[in-house]
Amino acid sequence: MGTRRSRSEHATRAREFDAFVAGAAGRLLHVATLLTAETRARNPYAHTLLTTALAHTYAIRERGRDEDPYALTRDGLALRFARTAWRHRTGRGGVLGALTPLERLVLVLRLYEGVPEEQTAALLGLPEDRVRAVCARAVAVMRAGGRRAAA
Repeated sequence: MGTRRSRSEHATRAREFDAFVAGAAGRLLHVATLLTAETRARNPYAHTLLTTALAHTYAIRERGRDEDPYALTRDGLALRFARTAWRHRTGRGGVLGALTPLERLVLVLRLYEGVPEEQTAALLGLPEDRVRAVCARAVAVMRAGGRRAAA
């Protein structure tokens, strides 16, 4: 009887996760595309980031941790991007291509996703004033039309 119950619980969790993915995958893919500075039409790295983050979220939720799946996946995307950002120093035609990887990451988390400054700082392991400065610099570059001011 215990086996049936665990299979039933597993099936229920799988259906819940499928519903989450159906509802959130589009927005999460857009977040990943902004981070990688790829275009919507050509974003293979964004797809890879999202797939990996979703797989990790599914595994964590299968272990019985009932955290917000969207926040878990978004944070996983951010951390995976941060670890591999050296591959994406320059943009590939995306709207945020003029920004550095750290600027893209902070800008997307703070302004697109609305993650509070202190939470962004904690996630990235940075002081809050650094997050504030990076965000301000990224906004200034975007306002200047993607052109960096000569320092």
